[in-house]
Amino acid sequence: MESLLISPEESNVRLDVFLADRLPHFSRARIQKLIAMHSVQINGEPAKSNYRTRMGDEITIDVPAARPLENAEPENIPLDIVYEDDDLIVVNKQKGLVVHPAPGAETGTLVNALLAHCKDLSGIGGTQRPGIVHRLDKDTSGLLVVAKNDLAHESLSKQIQARTAVRKYNALLWGRLPFKHAVIDAPITRHPVDRKRMTVYEEGGMVGPASQTSLPKAVRQAVTEVRLLEHLVEFSWIEAILQTGRTHQIRVHSAFAGYPVVGDSTYGGLRKVSADLLRGAPLQTLNASLAGLHGQALHAHFLSFDHPRTKRRHQFHAPLPDEIAELLDLLRRLDEAFEF
Repeated sequence: MESLLISPEESNVRLDVFLADRLPHFSRARIQKLIAMHSVQINGEPAKSNYRTRMGDEITIDVPAARPLENAEPENIPLDIVYEDDDLIVVNKQKGLVVHPAPGAETGTLVNALLAHCKDLSGIGGTQRPGIVHRLDKDTSGLLVVAKNDLAHESLSKQIQARTAVRKYNALLWGRLPFKHAVIDAPITRHPVDRKRMTVYEEGGMVGPASQTSLPKAVRQAVTEVRLLEHLVEFSWIEAILQTGRTHQIRVHSAFAGYPVVGDSTYGGLRKVSADLLRGAPLQTLNASLAGLHGQALHAHFLSFDHPRTKRRHQFHAPLPDEIAELLDLLRRLDEAFEF
């Protein structure tokens, strides 16, 4: 049973919208189902999805016990486990691995691998997302924490929502960033035509900071901190720190700023270096290395959180995948040789 108290800033918001923002580990469909089951109550009474919150309301959520995992089966898929105890697992996910079963990827996922590795995973995420607190895109590598029980799941989800859990990424972007540090605060929504893509929400041609309650319900506030680490040839090697965790957030924000992630076929990062920049063998070698990425040059290299049970701070680092490390090494050698 979880209890939430409505603050003045959270009043006059649809119940399902409020819960989607406060409970990011639940899908919108899961929230709607809990409301329909009367598992969500306002001041002790069943509530409807369209109820408008009021200051002082007490919302209680009673999540039913996890159902059997009907649609996800154990599969013997290699895992790079960075840390594990009775409450959680930290995995260095390889590129190409989908996190949980979904249409078009019902098997061969991280969840299938985890079910083969251990019998206990949190049931909060439902039958297809057991233990999944946050996600990485299929072709994004790096650190991801998985909950083995509901105590761990709820604690980790709250830390991500409160931004006390820290997630840092490295990315290689097309173009030379004109700044050393910036915060991109631009809300994200589903693309109106291509539903597999996300896009920055622009109202009247303007994009800027906005609270979640001032946005349409299908639009989510998204904030990414960007730090320039190096200019290499005509690329930028950056660190991106998530302050929110929206679908494709770093990829969408980078493309929106005009500097898409290298190798990102969805958001304009699948390019070749021009012959105006390099010629001969160096050009061929660099373009071959870019083509060999097989996905975006984006890696979750750092993860930090308080342990749900001991409350001790844990932090983890994951080295770059070989293909990204080799590309960086090539760019550094070219940058030094040709003095860009």
